[in-house]
Amino acid sequence: MSHQGYVATPPYSQAQPGMVGYPSGLGGVPMQPHYGHYGGPSQSFPPAPPGALKSPVSTPASALPVSGPGQFTPGSQPNGYSQRFPPPAVSGPPVTPYGQPPQSPYHSPASPAPPPAQQISNQMSAMQISGYGPGPMQGPQSPTSSATQHSFPSPPPAMGHAAQGPSSPQLASPPLAGSMGAMTTAPPMGMSAGGFSGPPPPGSVGFQQPAGPAGPAGPHGFPQQQGPYGGPMAGPQPGFPGGFPSGAAQMAGPPQKKLDPDSIPSTTQVIEDDQAKRGGQVYTTNIRGQVPPLVTTDFVVQDQGNASPRFMRCTANSFPCTSDLAKQWRVPLAAIIRPFATIPKNEAPLYVVNHGEAGPLRCNRCKAYMCPYMQFIDGGRRYQCGFCSCVNEVPAFYFQHLDHMGRRMDLYERPELSLGSYEFIATLDYCRNNKPPNPPAFIFMIDVSYANIKSGLVKLLCEELKTLLDHLPREEGTESSAVRVGFVTYSKILHFYNVKSTLAQPQMMVVSDVAEMFVPLLDGFLVDFQESRSVINNLLDQIPDMFAETNESETVFAPVIQAGMEALKAAECSGKLFIFHSSLPTAEAPGKLKNRDDKKLVNTDKEKTLFQPQKRIYEQLTKDCVSSSCSVDLFLFPSQYIDIATMGHVPLHTGGSVYKYCNFQVEADADLFLNDLRGDIEKPIGFDGIMRIRTSTGFRATDFFGAVFMNNTTDVEMAAVDCHKALTVEFKHDDTLSEDTGALIQCALLYTTIGGQRRLRIHNLSLNCSSQLAELYKSCETDALVNFFAKSAYHTMLNQPLKTVKEILVSQMAHMLSCYRKNCSSPSAVSQLILPEAMKVFPVYVNSLMKNAALVGSVELSTDERAFHRLLVMGMGVEETQALFYPRLIPLHSMEVGGEGVPAPVRCSEERLSEGGLFLLENGRQLFLWLGQACPPELIQNIFNAPSFAHVSIEGKSLPKLDNPHSKKLWSIINLITKQRLHSMKLLVVKQKDRTELPFRQNLVEDKGVHGGASYMDFLCYVHREIRQLLT
Repeated sequence: MSHQGYVATPPYSQAQPGMVGYPSGLGGVPMQPHYGHYGGPSQSFPPAPPGALKSPVSTPASALPVSGPGQFTPGSQPNGYSQRFPPPAVSGPPVTPYGQPPQSPYHSPASPAPPPAQQISNQMSAMQISGYGPGPMQGPQSPTSSATQHSFPSPPPAMGHAAQGPSSPQLASPPLAGSMGAMTTAPPMGMSAGGFSGPPPPGSVGFQQPAGPAGPAGPHGFPQQQGPYGGPMAGPQPGFPGGFPSGAAQMAGPPQKKLDPDSIPSTTQVIEDDQAKRGGQVYTTNIRGQVPPLVTTDFVVQDQGNASPRFMRCTANSFPCTSDLAKQWRVPLAAIIRPFATIPKNEAPLYVVNHGEAGPLRCNRCKAYMCPYMQFIDGGRRYQCGFCSCVNEVPAFYFQHLDHMGRRMDLYERPELSLGSYEFIATLDYCRNNKPPNPPAFIFMIDVSYANIKSGLVKLLCEELKTLLDHLPREEGTESSAVRVGFVTYSKILHFYNVKSTLAQPQMMVVSDVAEMFVPLLDGFLVDFQESRSVINNLLDQIPDMFAETNESETVFAPVIQAGMEALKAAECSGKLFIFHSSLPTAEAPGKLKNRDDKKLVNTDKEKTLFQPQKRIYEQLTKDCVSSSCSVDLFLFPSQYIDIATMGHVPLHTGGSVYKYCNFQVEADADLFLNDLRGDIEKPIGFDGIMRIRTSTGFRATDFFGAVFMNNTTDVEMAAVDCHKALTVEFKHDDTLSEDTGALIQCALLYTTIGGQRRLRIHNLSLNCSSQLAELYKSCETDALVNFFAKSAYHTMLNQPLKTVKEILVSQMAHMLSCYRKNCSSPSAVSQLILPEAMKVFPVYVNSLMKNAALVGSVELSTDERAFHRLLVMGMGVEETQALFYPRLIPLHSMEVGGEGVPAPVRCSEERLSEGGLFLLENGRQLFLWLGQACPPELIQNIFNAPSFAHVSIEGKSLPKLDNPHSKKLWSIINLITKQRLHSMKLLVVKQKDRTELPFRQNLVEDKGVHGGASYMDFLCYVHREIRQLLT
């Protein structure tokens, strides 16, 4: 494509029917005084009040002009993005063009040298943002200018969320020039002072960039940029998919007004709008294919025939009718299923159905379980399966007459006929060897090598277990837990303990032949805690003293898992191993590992080997553990490389969890570790699970991503399944779907309860089918798509170079968005980026995913940290991936001390930070409290009990709880956030410009990545270039 195609020339494109815009500088968000010409001097500015910088009116689709090729220079960043400008030495944020969040004046060591900015000015001159007619740019205004606030009519309430209705909401025509508020620039070329030449059409959101004044001609006749940043653009960019072409044609461009960062789609605004529109409401599941509220919204679910979105969420709630349409659309069809999701107290628990010896009713052909999609016919004597259309006889015990509507008279008395989720009591046919299962067991396996003894971990753990074992999980309605417990300690050899209740003292048995692992005792190893309490407490008192003088630093690992599995096998029960381990297992034994942490492999084709398990024995061990229903939870306390990719393989595929505490210190890390351990032991859990996903004819489940094991293509095997684990399932067409019958999904999970009862948990979901692309895009759910893309990418990175994985991500997204641009938006200039309403913030999530630890490809990140991150995400549900890839940044300096709840978050960008501010950032796994240099001393005193910024110490100290309103409010916010999240989080205090700030800044996902990766604005430009190439 010629470079000239990327330059906007008069006349500008008119506003098109079907696209509504945010007016850039035209009755939109007020421009701040610091948004000046990027060649001019920077101006410092006061911090904006929270909430003042809202993103523009939310409308049915988002459009954003983005530039031509050659917008970035090659740099030294691992990910191929380099810094744009040298930071001015001023206290306020530096001035940057076009709404890129300014880079901080203090850069991380990873930041490369800044390149010229000429390219970007030219790029932005070509940018138009659709639906905003070409209008004059606004001059500086106060943040609360009423002239701008009211110049553009607000949308109807239906527009806050991903569009739900049959058509896009309409917006009123924009006001004419008279109501536009203060303007300091003349209209651009070819424009009358009236601003808009026609009404902006509904259906898409967008912006249009005005032209700036002309300068001297550049190499191709374009006005050349004058200013301190000139210099030619270098060749293609190496690190990002598809290098950017260079050359003089892209070099020149007129100076531009800065694009307001608020004019690109805002995640916080989308979340806020959905909460305002659907928060606190009852969501009834009686309508097929309806789009649920966002995962961030507070709502109450009333099950009326489809599973709650807490159990199942889909990437799209309407499926394409044909495979050809699905190929054109390119949006993956997937469901994220969390079968054991926690049900809030204000919602009904799952009903348990017991059909006695007859067992659950099933279709004879496809084996689907009785559910609301079965159609009763012939006076109630037969029923037609909704999944395969087979007609089945109704057994005599289940017969019931039909009413005048053809529905059974007992419809609302039977959960399986009227609800989306319920459980069946399983018969002996569903049990191993046709025998009722024994209650599960927990085995605690403690590494007593030198590192764990010296750190104080062993003593801490043994003290905690004395009280924690009183809280073992139990069946509802029972007084005590049926779970039995056992204990093993190990370093190079293993010690088993007999804690039978009749003994006066515990007995130790040593197994030193770790090559041929066996369990030296059966009777007395797995016991009831209540019966053996005194013997167990005695043992827990003795263990720290027994090994206090040890000098053994080598450990084994695979034989430890083998021993635990053999013990469960011998007891004929399922169970879980809790392993507390400190170092790379280098002792001579099966599964011995060597240090393979080679930074030279980063960003090469062999990098993928760093994330694959080192030894085949661990893959075989995984298989054996699953077949024995032995789940593994691994608590790691490393001080150096420990090969999490290998050691975490068994926990990942047995439904277990991995926890990591680097350089563990009792004073600093005990609270986090003990909270994690308590949560891990007490959480609801099922064992020996096998799950089958059934679908109606026309499509089927093809791929499964998550903390599960697959021995064949249909059965998902889980040694254990808990309330945190989610499975992501991808579907493909194998025939045509009908708009009348829709698409049906049934998830059936057979498992053993904590009390030893065999049950079936059923979740049903019905979706729409459509042959209209516009309807399909309306039904999409960004948060579910992000979960699918993350797990798919983390799965692929085991077999493909990271560069290829990123290229696949960007290519798929570009195809999805270009299909919308081509088929669903009205004709408009190709320089407009038009995004579907339901996916308008999708690019910021994908960009965040590509900057994430596992995919970023930086030698500064430890291999273990990246592998650990990958393991975490593979088991995550939609709520967790949403929080991880777009953290909440909450301003605390302006919070109302008497207010309730959590203050409204701001966009996750350094631009939102202020030197006089105090901010809390949380991503579901970490909590950061960021303190600005100029924070008022009074606030510092109230929160940190220190007189000034310089006196605040962050070395190993926890945040104090003080008796004043500010401290109490902060702790109430922290407690509220912790309750909303599945995992306990350690609070890290971060001071502005301190070395500890790097991990905090990596979470500011709208900015350039600390370890490489583009800013949100740059990434949108790049994606738009890809879309334009596809369209032409």
